[in-house]
Amino acid sequence: MRALIAAAKGEGALNAIALPRDWANYGGLIDGFEKKYGIKVTVDDPQGSSQDEIDAIKKTGRRADAPDVIDVGDTFARSAARQNLLAPYRVAAFDAIPDNQKDPRARWANNYGGYISIGCDARRVDPCPRTFADLLKPQYKGKVSLDGDPTRSNTAFAGVYAASLANGGSFDDIEPGLDFFAELRKRGNFSPVESTSAAVESGRTPISIDWDYVNLDYADRFRGRGVDWQVAIPFDGSFAQYYALAVNKDAPHPAAARLWQEYLFSVEGQNLRLVGYARPVLMDVMAQDGTLDEAAAAKLPTVEGTPQFPTDAQLEKAKRTVARGWPKTVAPGSTSRSTP
Repeated sequence: MRALIAAAKGEGALNAIALPRDWANYGGLIDGFEKKYGIKVTVDDPQGSSQDEIDAIKKTGRRADAPDVIDVGDTFARSAARQNLLAPYRVAAFDAIPDNQKDPRARWANNYGGYISIGCDARRVDPCPRTFADLLKPQYKGKVSLDGDPTRSNTAFAGVYAASLANGGSFDDIEPGLDFFAELRKRGNFSPVESTSAAVESGRTPISIDWDYVNLDYADRFRGRGVDWQVAIPFDGSFAQYYALAVNKDAPHPAAARLWQEYLFSVEGQNLRLVGYARPVLMDVMAQDGTLDEAAAAKLPTVEGTPQFPTDAQLEKAKRTVARGWPKTVAPGSTSRSTP
């Protein structure tokens, strides 16, 4: 670590991409990293999608402004690994990461996650929906938004997966999720406006299907600003997923990229995730060894049961199905840019 820190400080910079400060406490993580190591973090395209990150690696090649690191949905991480875009790197905590949350060749590893939730401005919507079934009700006409296009955004893709589980689908069958959003659009309830923090604050997206840590951050941030943001994890479509971190194999700042990984998988970094309501991948390990921020963990919403995760094959099949089906059934009028 001493040698890595020295090399990273010598580089003096880190190029990141698609990291909004209000997403899983990236604001706190960036500030903490810069303060601890004196390395300047530059974030390009903060509202970019997982696919935008992969596209940026391909486009920039070995240029000085290429992304050093990416944070993408794990299906996108697998795709990037297959395309030989990522550098293998084992963080110090690699062995403690569950096997189903990392690449055995250490090209990527999941760092944090959460549950799909329904956020709602109670000052504009009464009553707020709590399930996917509720979203079909006529009082929600033109009010229901996703965080982008599910063919490019992992968040929106997860929203379709959750809707599938709520409507008779399974990890093997995401089609009912596409059917649900097609019906939502047919009834006029689906809004093409992308759900972002600005859209939530302005009231343009009064109902948002997003990760619980994103919606919970909105609730904190906009309290007192005329927004009463309520958050529900729908029991009819409970879906959890983690996000993967990886190093660009052509990173212009390779030492800083690896030091950033170490920081985000450290106890300090993982507890900062909790402050932003995201569930750190090492949460169980930290609870056992006494390093978990228990006060922050106590603020996480209660969920029932143990989360289940699709297999690699199931995820890839679902991704192909959405890529084919969304443009045909739901896409007219939808957006293409989103957060990760």
